[in-house]
Amino acid sequence: MEAKLTLVGAGPGDGELITLKGVKALKNADVVLYDELANADLLSYAPEHALKMYVGKKAGDASFTQDEINGLIVRLARKRGNVVRLKGGDAFVFGRGHEEMEYARAHNIQVEVVPGVSSCIAVPEAMEIPVTRRGISESFWVITATNRHGALSDDIRLAAQSKATVVILMGLSKLSEICELYKHFGRGYLPMAIIQNGTRSDEKSVMGQVWEMPYMAAEKKIGSPAIMVVGEVVALHPAYTMEYLKSIHY
Repeated sequence: MEAKLTLVGAGPGDGELITLKGVKALKNADVVLYDELANADLLSYAPEHALKMYVGKKAGDASFTQDEINGLIVRLARKRGNVVRLKGGDAFVFGRGHEEMEYARAHNIQVEVVPGVSSCIAVPEAMEIPVTRRGISESFWVITATNRHGALSDDIRLAAQSKATVVILMGLSKLSEICELYKHFGRGYLPMAIIQNGTRSDEKSVMGQVWEMPYMAAEKKIGSPAIMVVGEVVALHPAYTMEYLKSIHY
């Protein structure tokens, strides 16, 4: 028996958006440690004998600390063999996958990394919003809304002054602060979309201009997990004009 950690990106939510290599890894799992954002239907690919353990984190509610997860990986790999760490999106995009890889290797556990489809691109794309478009957006930022201390990320202040498309993950609780920052830089008119449960059957979204988004998101009861997309590319969505015309009557 070989002690091994396999980091697998589960994709943005739709169970069919995992890679073939990710499915193969699950079929060879002895243990699956899965997160909140990983589609639980993917567990059906794992063998019946495999231990399947939820170690997810919700906002303000972590079932395990990161240190506890690191310890679980090492103990279960030594005891059972191949531990598949199933993470929503891609394990290296705000998923702490690299931290887990380093910890496992420091304890002489073999590691394999299977990239996943990240929500930062896939969720807007599934809604027909490109993060880049010739003549409109030459680049895009992907930012987590908060730093390790829970404060608004300084990078958002920089991004709000850029012409790039800005994709903000895990930021719904900071929505008002983010919109105020854009308004501070005279950019409250920019198109913006907020997408909850992107690519899943229960997906919800709202589109409008930055200045009105806190009100619109509350009215539509948008909740977490959600991503925000800010930039002129949002206006390419066919429903954007309709949403905007509605908003001017609020």
